Amino acid sequence: MRILITGASGFLGGHLCRQLEKNGHELVMLNSSNCDLRDSRSLGAISHQTYDRIYHLAAWTQAGDFCLHHPGEQWIINQQINTNVLTWWQASQPQAKLIAMASSCCYPEDGDLVEERFFHGTPTPSLFTYAMTKRMLCAGLQALNTQYRLSYLCLIPSTLYGPDYHLKGRQLHFIFDLIRKIVKASRGGEPPVLWGDGNQIRELLHVQDFVTATLRLSDNVSNELINVGSGQGKSIRWFAERICEVVGYDPAHIHYDTSKYVGAKSKVLSVKKLHTLLPVFTPISEEKGIKEVVSWYLGTQFAARK
Repeated sequence: MRILITGASGFLGGHLCRQLEKNGHELVMLNSSNCDLRDSRSLGAISHQTYDRIYHLAAWTQAGDFCLHHPGEQWIINQQINTNVLTWWQASQPQAKLIAMASSCCYPEDGDLVEERFFHGTPTPSLFTYAMTKRMLCAGLQALNTQYRLSYLCLIPSTLYGPDYHLKGRQLHFIFDLIRKIVKASRGGEPPVLWGDGNQIRELLHVQDFVTATLRLSDNVSNELINVGSGQGKSIRWFAERICEVVGYDPAHIHYDTSKYVGAKSKVLSVKKLHTLLPVFTPISEEKGIKEVVSWYLGTQFAARK
């Protein structure tokens, strides 16, 4: 197949592109350096080709408290990106199946994070604007399917982790921030300070597990909104203690700062629908995944210093 990927140079994009290339597909990979998706004319240069599938991963956001400080920009930029991609899809590539990424932050904080509640209630206030752009993206997919019979898939990933994460120039998702702080402390740095009391519940999914699920769903499921996660949550303290075990650091030295931003108290996706569609989907354990990522981090951060 000939496949177009937006956000191809991102964390998920890199892993997805490598797997697609390994599977023998012809890829056109877009990123912010070769295509400005905010410009409605940007996709015209590649309209002469016909695509079988489009993976729309591009989004303007970062982890941490980024959304608190850039709500206006997030609304404008992400709406521009998503509208331009969907407009181009309908006008130039209606034969292609489009697979887009939503976000778990779209769910309200109370109740089960089940697909039927994706458009219900108010998203986490600190992530409200970004969440609403993702709801709008999903609504756009549904609208184009209803009127033009375009084929889509909208996936809601859990927090993804794994090797080859982009560590520089941006705020880090919690697991990478924990690794960075604890490794630094284990090498003689100051004791790590973690935001909140450590009892916040988070769910992780290894990026390669997500890629595997995405490709299988892309081949076999259409016009659905699907949570893709492990369905299991652990506390921030649990994750921190597992990292401490790997690097040999005493978790008693960790300081928890309850005055800092912590986001939702709990975020664990319901994966009943996923397991109905993929009955044998079994992600790797967090213990195994954390060991892999810490090993990758140590090699990336310290190999060049030797």
